[in-house]
Amino acid sequence: MTDVLGIDHLYLAVSDLDRSEAFYDRVMIDTLGFRKNAFALAGEPHIQYFNRHFGLVLRPARVAARHEPYAPGLHHLCLRVDSAADVEAAASRLRALGIAASAARHYPEYASDYVATFFEDPDGIRLELTNYRQERRERHEHWPGPAG
Repeated sequence: MTDVLGIDHLYLAVSDLDRSEAFYDRVMIDTLGFRKNAFALAGEPHIQYFNRHFGLVLRPARVAARHEPYAPGLHHLCLRVDSAADVEAAASRLRALGIAASAARHYPEYASDYVATFFEDPDGIRLELTNYRQERRERHEHWPGPAG
């Protein structure tokens, strides 16, 4: 059995590439420290944000519609940072950059050490930042392998 190491990249189709690029620049670069490049596929412009773990790519949508999180497809995108303090700092930074991020808070109904902030992109895609919880750390560190 092949062991999946992580998510390599995610593509988001956006209704207005320039507007979304400005938004994601504030989130991915100014708040989370990602890098950025631009490229074209089949003549269509794409914007890629990347760090050492994965890439998030914006591409032009072919249908003009606001994102519906309960339709088939993506419900929300959650990115993980190291600590609850990092979630709090990111939420404050996002708000300082004009993004309506919720205050970082504890969500014990999700997990005893779950801290998160929520916000939406210009097309209504819900984004979340959460901390690297202990259960996730233990799972990563003590994974029994493909046969286990």
